[in-house]
Amino acid sequence: MNKAELIAQIAEETGITKTQANAALDSFIGAVTKTLKKGDKVTLVGFGTFSVSKRQARTGRNPQTGATIKIKAKKVAKFKAGKELSAKI
Repeated sequence: MNKAELIAQIAEETGITKTQANAALDSFIGAVTKTLKKGDKVTLVGFGTFSVSKRQARTGRNPQTGATIKIKAKKVAKFKAGKELSAKI
């Protein structure tokens, strides 16, 4: 399912227009992004938790040349499914 299909399904199930559903989804994504940027987490009971994890710097290999390269440390977004979501899948 892509974003357009998700918007269409939200609009159909809630009885709002696709434009309103798109605005709601964009607002949700923006709020989650802003919260994760601050380093906080977003917990939706029954669905799951969005959080930020720190990856340490490490060494890797260039697959074409086999040369050793340094990979910088970075922050990555993480999602952990809640109990109810896991049970439904």
